[in-house]
Amino acid sequence: MSLFVRQALRCLPLVAASLLLLSCASEPTRVEEPSDGPSTLDLKAEDVVDATPRPEPLARYGNHSPYEVFGRTYYVLKSSEGYRERGTASWYGSKFHGRRTSSGEPYDMHLATAAHKSLPLPTYAEVTNLDNGRKVVVKINDRGPFKDDRIIDLSYGAALRLDMVATGTARVEIRAIDAGSYPPVVAAAAGPTESETWLQAGAYGRRDGAMELAERLEQADIEPVSIKDGDNLFRVWLGPYASQAEADYIVQRAIELGFERPHTVNR
Repeated sequence: MSLFVRQALRCLPLVAASLLLLSCASEPTRVEEPSDGPSTLDLKAEDVVDATPRPEPLARYGNHSPYEVFGRTYYVLKSSEGYRERGTASWYGSKFHGRRTSSGEPYDMHLATAAHKSLPLPTYAEVTNLDNGRKVVVKINDRGPFKDDRIIDLSYGAALRLDMVATGTARVEIRAIDAGSYPPVVAAAAGPTESETWLQAGAYGRRDGAMELAERLEQADIEPVSIKDGDNLFRVWLGPYASQAEADYIVQRAIELGFERPHTVNR
């Protein structure tokens, strides 16, 4: 055996090892998305308020019909009038928090919202847990769930209200609400009382600045919003909130959506 062949044979283990390391280094790193779960906030069922039905135009996004998901075709109803359905509800939470919903609104797991395959976006609906009788009014602003045995995907906050977070699913009835005939919200009082918490989101020397902030807050569903005029300032107030926990949640949500931190109004 020649000297060249013997040297080549001695190098084979090193070459093989190098090729193995190169092969391992070229394997793509798989980054898994975080699993879905509950909020890190100490949110209780009583902290989650019903969505307030109000007449709204159809969302610019999410109402195209038909549409296709996972190879299946779905059709959007022309109207939610008279809609009533029973079936299994599920919920979705932290994995999707802050992402855009099908309607274009950011998903906030702490609000009473939901996803549905065929109802127009938005639709307001009352959802009843048939196992315990609990109810919640939600704003349907997203599409899903795309499973044959599910009829609605509730936000974490709505699931808390229905006491179905632990079980993951529940038997429910969905009843669409006619927002035009829903009782109007009574205007809030002009100032705080001992049992209420108010927040200030901003103060401006000109009314148009306050109105612009108030409009942005309303578009982000951070409500109720009012403007208080006094001492040559136009203050944007949020509230009143029945509990400090509810006010704390609004503060956290405003920060998450990019607003300045609201502060509690001094009495």
